[in-house]
Amino acid sequence: MQLTQLLEAFFHADFKKHDDLKEMLDSNKDSLKLEAMKRIIGMVAKGRDASMLFPAVVKNVVSKNIEVKKLVYVYLERYAEEQQDLALLSISTFQRALKEPNQLIRAGALRVLSSIRVKMIAPIVMLAIGDASSDMSPYVRKTAAHAIPKLYSLEPELKSDLVTIIQKLLADKTVLVIGSAVMAFTEVCPERVDLIHQVYRQLCALLVDVDEWGQVTIVNMLTRYARSQFADPNIHEHQNSGKEFYDSESDNSEKPTASLDPDHRLLLRSTRPLLQSRNAAVVMAVAQLYHHAAPKTESPLTAKALVRLLRSHVEVQSVVLNAITSISAKNKTMFEPYLKSFFVRTSDPTNIKLLKLDILTNLTTDSNVSIILRELQTYISNSDKYFVAATIQAIGRCACSISDVTDSCLNGLVSLLSNRDEAVVAESVVVIKRLLQTQAADPKEIITHMARLLDSITVAQARAAILWLLGEHSQKVPRIAPDILRKMAKTFSDESDIVKMQVMNLAVKLYITNPEQTSLLCQYIFNLARYDQNYDIRDKARLFKQFIPGQDGKIKSQAARVFLANKPAPLLQSHFRDNEDLQLGSLSHYIKQRANGYEPLPPFPEQPPSGDVRNVETLPTEENKSYKKSSQKGREQFMWESEPSTPDHSSSSGSSNESSSEESSESEEEDSSEEGSTEEEEEEEFGKKNSSSEESESSYEESSTENEETVIKKINHHNSTKSKEVAVVNAEPANNKSNLDLLLDFCDTNNEAPGGFFTPTTPVEAPLTIQTVQPVFINTKPVELLNRLNGRGLAATFRFTRSPHLYSPSMANINIMFINSTNEDINDIRLGRKNLAVGMSIHDFACIPKLPPNCSLPATLGIDFNDTTQPANFEIVSSIGNFNVCIKPKIGELLRPVKMSTSLFIEKQGKLRGMNEHTTTLPHCPDNVIERINETTNLGPCDNSESEYFRFSGQTMTSSSMTLVTVYKGEKSTLTVNCENTIFGSVMLNELLNTLSS
Repeated sequence: MQLTQLLEAFFHADFKKHDDLKEMLDSNKDSLKLEAMKRIIGMVAKGRDASMLFPAVVKNVVSKNIEVKKLVYVYLERYAEEQQDLALLSISTFQRALKEPNQLIRAGALRVLSSIRVKMIAPIVMLAIGDASSDMSPYVRKTAAHAIPKLYSLEPELKSDLVTIIQKLLADKTVLVIGSAVMAFTEVCPERVDLIHQVYRQLCALLVDVDEWGQVTIVNMLTRYARSQFADPNIHEHQNSGKEFYDSESDNSEKPTASLDPDHRLLLRSTRPLLQSRNAAVVMAVAQLYHHAAPKTESPLTAKALVRLLRSHVEVQSVVLNAITSISAKNKTMFEPYLKSFFVRTSDPTNIKLLKLDILTNLTTDSNVSIILRELQTYISNSDKYFVAATIQAIGRCACSISDVTDSCLNGLVSLLSNRDEAVVAESVVVIKRLLQTQAADPKEIITHMARLLDSITVAQARAAILWLLGEHSQKVPRIAPDILRKMAKTFSDESDIVKMQVMNLAVKLYITNPEQTSLLCQYIFNLARYDQNYDIRDKARLFKQFIPGQDGKIKSQAARVFLANKPAPLLQSHFRDNEDLQLGSLSHYIKQRANGYEPLPPFPEQPPSGDVRNVETLPTEENKSYKKSSQKGREQFMWESEPSTPDHSSSSGSSNESSSEESSESEEEDSSEEGSTEEEEEEEFGKKNSSSEESESSYEESSTENEETVIKKINHHNSTKSKEVAVVNAEPANNKSNLDLLLDFCDTNNEAPGGFFTPTTPVEAPLTIQTVQPVFINTKPVELLNRLNGRGLAATFRFTRSPHLYSPSMANINIMFINSTNEDINDIRLGRKNLAVGMSIHDFACIPKLPPNCSLPATLGIDFNDTTQPANFEIVSSIGNFNVCIKPKIGELLRPVKMSTSLFIEKQGKLRGMNEHTTTLPHCPDNVIERINETTNLGPCDNSESEYFRFSGQTMTSSSMTLVTVYKGEKSTLTVNCENTIFGSVMLNELLNTLSS
């Protein structure tokens, strides 16, 4: 009976699945419905199928509870396309919801309505989008922009109506809508460049305020716009290739280009602050804009941003390195100052290592080739064989590009022929073959050395390369080549197909140059080849038969011209060179081929269109008149970022006179070139011509305008109360600048805060008195973590590096060295279960996929000990078993050294008295007291010029608690520890006492 019930429950489980959720959705209590919807949305977020609940959920679309209705809309947006019939029954409800007072409900209804993929409701969706595009809420207008591509893919015939709505949304003055409007433009009508003409300057002005997703969309669109509307900024450098990209006096500041269009310059100035963005996609978008549409003189800006992005965003390393590889293949001096940033780390995955190798070879110059070759030499001993092979190829490319190091590279590659690893030997042979083809050195000695190693080399590709070299240079080694042919004839049947092909080539070439010794060998080899199992070898033997003894005719007389002709040298270059034309950051560039749907960047026009198309004339409105009136009274004008509405200087003589005086005053104040002043004038014209010409304003826009006018009146009233003497001194008109201009001017000063934030321009009155310094003693000794007996052949040691971990500065950076003492590979070495005290945390090291026998590999572990000396217990998992280990820190590994003045030290020490002070007497004060304290505590020495005191200071890594140590060197030496953490100070006193007393 129980078995029957179990079987029935098992086979009928689906019929009762989620019955509790259905009952909650059918109840009359909003709290139960809300709880059920939260659970359902959680299922959807985890990727679980919740489509069977669609009938129960769709009934609640009429719920009066706003929270329930929002969650229902989220669910319907996910499943409306799959359950179209049931969704169609609720269309009338969605239409009523479009009139709801809550903007989230209106936006959600439009989002669900546009997600129903049924052509018959396309006119209804079209009307809804049209109404939403004029909604007073910017969030609803943003949703309307997102719904446009959905409707266009469903009904392309509505394109003309949708373009009209897009034009309206592009002219929106709210930054929340701009990005979505541009996205709709790129999806529906990217060919309508005339729509961008009207809003180009407005997009540039609002770009810094748009959300990050919108910034990426706008910058990508403006990149294509710049390529089609502006002249090539580097056309003079293309015509004069001998001219250097960088002037000797160039720096990171902008240098106006004489032939650069003012609107082109405006685009570059508007996007430049985005290079400091915390979002990696934004930085990549601006970098590809500068690469494809900016003068080469501004490339250092891109290089600095990409290198900073490479260091701070590990998850996008592959994309960034792909971009850097393509850029460096064309312009190697751009990333040369950041050479060490591309050195390979042991923790890097293979694809990252290969990209860094390509970059290093691209950056090779006469001045840095020795540094790069020394770095490449260390990579040869890596356990990753594919990476080692790529390293040897990189050495060959360096030898090919820099003639001064060709001999040393060849000597190094020849020395690798004695390596015990067959893969290293094989790749070395192939690279040497390519270098000898370039006639970089005399091949006689090298070929002789390689011929001696032929018996010990088993890799088919390497054996084939040696045989090809012997045949190509047989006249230079007349005694060695016939002997090699004799040996290969004995083993011909057992060789690989690629080796057999080269043996046949060698036989024909030797018959042509030395028929007396090789005629019979040649016949013997071709008789064997006639009966080979591979049809390619049989066909080649049939072809070569016309050139061997016993055959007469014109073909045989031309044998020398066929086989001994000069072969072109191969091009040793990066495989990224063919991808230079692909747009940086795109999928096609990442996969190194054109993906479906990829649209190449348009070329720069020979005769760019006139810039007058971007001069948008606006009609004077009441708002403009009020601004003009205030400007005539001598008041300051402001261009707000969310409402870029400034007066048109061409509509009033007074304002035009004022603008001309401002232009003249700017030219007198800035002491810049004529091009620079022209640039500033063009930006002022943009600011004055950027006002909107809409006939009616919505209520929320009117209220914001009233608030702005109130603020302006208060500021103007405050300015009018200033003394007349100040006005006389500052007789020149005020330089009216937008927030964007002020940001750009500040960016020109190169003041950056860590992490890409802008710092205030207010000068600091006093320098910092406490600063973190590098540890004095860092050569901590390795400690055994796992014994090879307990680890079944796997041993491990750890060492504190006394540097903060990349994941968190509160974590101690620990270097672990794994050693394989077995005769087999140990795979999948990683961290397992952790048994940590409260407050402690561990950042795992990268998994080691394979540790070969008698080899060692490092790993980096981060541990936050929470300012305690309690051990961190965890498990090391591998293919041979799991092992429990622990790391117990010494007191010095929990501190970071700081430096401060003596007066500040005494002040801090005075505040840490009583329970925070620990004092003891020393039996004697050793001579090397400073070295011992540095080694034990990792504290930073203060000004120890006084003869009686040694002072040391630091902070704990987790809580940054101040820790001070004082040693009195008088007749009765004393040791004093002042620490905010009382327990920490007591432990430190005991350790120091043991160290100094020993």
